[in-house]
Amino acid sequence: MPTTLRIAGILLALVGLVWGLQGVGFLGGSVMTGQPFWAGAGLLSFLVGISILFLGARRSKG
Repeated sequence: MPTTLRIAGILLALVGLVWGLQGVGFLGGSVMTGQPFWAGAGLLSFLVGISILFLGARRSKG
């Protein structure tokens, strides 16, 4: 289970990072580019992904 949580956390954080970068205009070529909604959704997804990643790391210790 901790490995699954780590993988899910990494994937969600990466997706959130891409969404956030598209939302603020760093990554172009998408309808999401420059849209504030995607910047916020990306930030939220990134933070949840990092939280899940730490939860998976914490569960493997104890």
